[in-house]
Amino acid sequence: MYRIGVDLGGTNIAVGVVDENMKIIGRGKVKTRCPRPAAEIFDDIALAVEMAVKDAGVSMDDVISVGVGTPGSVNKSNGYIEFANNLDFNQVPAKEMLEERIGKPVYLDNDANCAALGEAVAGVGNGVKDFVAITLGTGVGSGIIIDGKIVVGANYCAGEMGHMVISVDGIPCNCGRKGCWEQYSSATALISQTKEAMKNNPDSLMWQMTGGIDNVSGRTAFDAMRQGDKAATEVVDKYIYYLSIGISNVINALQPEIICIGGGVSHEGDYLLKPLQKYVEDQRYSIYSSKQTQIVAAQLGNDAGIFGAALLDE
Repeated sequence: MYRIGVDLGGTNIAVGVVDENMKIIGRGKVKTRCPRPAAEIFDDIALAVEMAVKDAGVSMDDVISVGVGTPGSVNKSNGYIEFANNLDFNQVPAKEMLEERIGKPVYLDNDANCAALGEAVAGVGNGVKDFVAITLGTGVGSGIIIDGKIVVGANYCAGEMGHMVISVDGIPCNCGRKGCWEQYSSATALISQTKEAMKNNPDSLMWQMTGGIDNVSGRTAFDAMRQGDKAATEVVDKYIYYLSIGISNVINALQPEIICIGGGVSHEGDYLLKPLQKYVEDQRYSIYSSKQTQIVAAQLGNDAGIFGAALLDE
């Protein structure tokens, strides 16, 4: 028997048929084309599910359930997507609407939670019970797995660690607070920090590498740092220091076995992880413990959400 995982994103709807060995044996993908009515998006989820099942060479009779990872907040008690700003969803009865279209039990959760569960079970976590996933993208996404279960909280909105404050009265955040972690440690923040350093250092190699401010990416400072550029080295060091503050807070609060770092910045590998680990070693409260949290790069990439969604069962 098989499970289906759906990763509902703002750009694409990606679907995978997952077998008992945690392998994706069939895929379907369509554009989300949001914002548009939920009914139309759910029609396309059903279409992508049909495509994936056909690609896998199985039938819906062989499918146990369909899990959906979605942006925003999900009320798992009634199956509503309560709010998802980039989908323009507000109090959408997603479980009911999707089960009408697909004809199978449908389970829903936040997309970051699904990615965390996928990495914990099928990826770098290798089945550990206590696991945290951090994704460095437009913001700082996060998901918490404790005793093998997603932590959702009393209102199903737990795990928004990107919005813990690491600098009191710091950079304003679009959540309404100031000094949130994601304003310092997201890929967006890294790009802003790089641009600021370039403005202050007109002789930096970063100008030659990019051809101008408009072409800066999350890789720019790391690439220039590897070539010995002083301004870029300072950007990378400060960025990793900011990242370590949040990571240390997570370790001190939860003491997970593993924290995995995902998103494009994680592709820097040891250039990111080694200095990050050193900063965390100096900050964590558990400095003398014999067992320490491992900090590793995510393994599954864009498939993490599919695996995690397929594993949803409540």
